[in-house]
Amino acid sequence: MFYTARTGFVFLRLMPDSLSFGALMNLSEKNSRHSLRLFQIEFQSGYTRNITETFAAGCISNSAVLRKSERSERVNILHLKYAVEVAKTKSISKAAENLYMGQPNLSRAIKELEESLGIVIFERNTKGITVTPDGEEFLQYARRIIRQVDEIEELYKNVRTKKQRFSACVPRASYISYAFAEFAKHIDPASPCDIFYKETNSMRTIDNVAKEEYNLGIVRYQSVYEPYFERKFAEKGLVSRMLAEFSYVLLVSEKSPLAKQNNVSTENLAPFIEISHADPYVPSLPLIDARKAELSEFVDKHVFVFERGSQFRLLENVPNTFMWVSPIPEDLLEKYHLVQIPAENPRKHKDVLVFREDYKLTPLDNCFIEQVVSAKRQFLDEK
Repeated sequence: MFYTARTGFVFLRLMPDSLSFGALMNLSEKNSRHSLRLFQIEFQSGYTRNITETFAAGCISNSAVLRKSERSERVNILHLKYAVEVAKTKSISKAAENLYMGQPNLSRAIKELEESLGIVIFERNTKGITVTPDGEEFLQYARRIIRQVDEIEELYKNVRTKKQRFSACVPRASYISYAFAEFAKHIDPASPCDIFYKETNSMRTIDNVAKEEYNLGIVRYQSVYEPYFERKFAEKGLVSRMLAEFSYVLLVSEKSPLAKQNNVSTENLAPFIEISHADPYVPSLPLIDARKAELSEFVDKHVFVFERGSQFRLLENVPNTFMWVSPIPEDLLEKYHLVQIPAENPRKHKDVLVFREDYKLTPLDNCFIEQVVSAKRQFLDEK
């Protein structure tokens, strides 16, 4: 398969087990080979192989044409972006709106893309758009290609003003939030950068990282579900590194009847109201069953809240509430007048770092990871 970048032509062949691609830059085959070697890419038999770093050559000419004896198709880079946006929105009309183009033009472009590839990417039905198995495979490559082209353009746009980018999806955890604040102190104010930080549940984190919407993820799960998540990481092509393992503590108001107890049994929580995240996710379970698995066995009163600040405000102002959390930094406890108490809770949890197999950690990534590990030692290892 071949596609045309907006900076010129980049020619790709998608092999069954790898992404192989080459570039011709209005040069002879000899000079093209020389240019490709600069990027540690070996040029053989009309396509590239043995890619250690998936780069396309930067000086690509609009007039470059790859002549091969076999028939080839050219796919415009914009077509790839169109397909990715349709998959993201699950709607032709919404995607067209986001892309600032007419719906008929987008529909025609998607049809041309499918015809040129000889596959069906999207199934259209009364419920909207669904991605076919062929489409899922294609979109994995499309997202990777778009990211690589963007990186090339950014790399050579202006070395002096090169913008750094950091993105992470994490659980709603105070020690990680603390680590992120410490990480932000290390950002060079003189260097342009874009920072994206999102708190969400584990399955959305996996999906965001696998789709290359975010580069790093921290996935939290109960230890009993570890085999499931390890399979999920492998299936999505993600590398995982264990960051922390811990038991939850009980978080209550200083005014709570539980506040002065040294240890609380789960049976004693029955009269109280449990505050919980509004989007728990336990694999292979319907949402209602997932919530049951995450919630206290003896409690029948629950308030589900997405936003962490609102959770803390509820705990502070409603003394008969409680919440299961990873250990909280002392300054947050003081700010919201809260107390954390050890309790009988057999459920162990893990926080695991994930990123794509083909992704190379940046200095900003490593700085963030260092801060998370440091915060973990400070707030979790002491508990």
